[in-house]
Amino acid sequence: MTLGVLCGCSAQNPELGGLAADAIDYNWHVRPILSENCFKCHGPDPPSRKAGLRLDLRDVAVAELPETPGKFAIVPGNAGRSELVRRIRATNVDDRMPPESTHKTLSAQQMAILEQWIENGAEYRPHWAFIAPQRPAIPDSPLAARARNDVDRFVLARLAREGLAPSPEADKETLINRVTLTLTGLPPTLADVDAFIADTAPDAYDRLVDRLLASPAYAEHMADYWLDLARFSETDGFLDDHHDRLLWPWRDWVTESFANNRPFDEFGTWQLAGDLLPNATREQTLATAYLRVGKRTTENGAIDAEYKAEYMVERTDNGLGVAFLGLTVGWARWHDHTYDPIKQTDYYWLGAFF
Repeated sequence: MTLGVLCGCSAQNPELGGLAADAIDYNWHVRPILSENCFKCHGPDPPSRKAGLRLDLRDVAVAELPETPGKFAIVPGNAGRSELVRRIRATNVDDRMPPESTHKTLSAQQMAILEQWIENGAEYRPHWAFIAPQRPAIPDSPLAARARNDVDRFVLARLAREGLAPSPEADKETLINRVTLTLTGLPPTLADVDAFIADTAPDAYDRLVDRLLASPAYAEHMADYWLDLARFSETDGFLDDHHDRLLWPWRDWVTESFANNRPFDEFGTWQLAGDLLPNATREQTLATAYLRVGKRTTENGAIDAEYKAEYMVERTDNGLGVAFLGLTVGWARWHDHTYDPIKQTDYYWLGAFF
């Protein structure tokens, strides 16, 4: 996704280091600079905030500076009137930001990125995880003749921007070894290698990939990753094992889902709430075993209410947060955190579902 962002074709400022002016993105280029150099004094923490300026929120960042009426840290579309640009480019050490006491210095490229971002309108964006993905435009490059597919075109465009040349195509023994290990987790057999070498058809590699994707080994290999995310085990995980956790039917369902290329929205919905669907089928109910594969305790003396809460936490933190949201939501269990988009109230709203 970033390759598409980085391969714009508009006129470039030399200070941007090859980055097109219209390709500057808040999340990929601007936020890292502000987070590293500015947010400590001009971020979300009230005790450490200086001059009443917050740069992490757009409506505050573009407002009139409270201590210098008539001036603005950021004037969208006008870097020349923006105090942020004046301060980061100041030659007087007493005026320059970040202050010398922080031992941080912006590079020429970082200053140019901030200046061009403001000139472009100073667009803020939420964390990339909360932005619906959009298909980027296919980039062009001087190396495009080497491309066999659109993925190649992104890679080749980035290589061209970095001044690198693609490596020669690997020999067929190496190709089949790489793709077989990647798609199945297993090395190819000698018979597979010999057959691929002997196949001189132009689409030999494409047919090899199709065969691997249709193999049981591919489904098992992909299922293995999901079983790890799901914390799959047929053990209690605490003190005792009663050997009654027959969870293999769910494991087989996951493998079959990959073998049949089940749509991910269906794959997720069934596991989180398949039993709540109208006229839920046996298969949809089986899928919800996903919520039961974590640790459990049958220890004498365990307090039932305590472990009901612990099971809720495990399902919220891992089953929902890590596996589906890609977020470590568990820190919100105790209190809010400055940079965490999930607040404590959000956490317990999520947990209440379980």
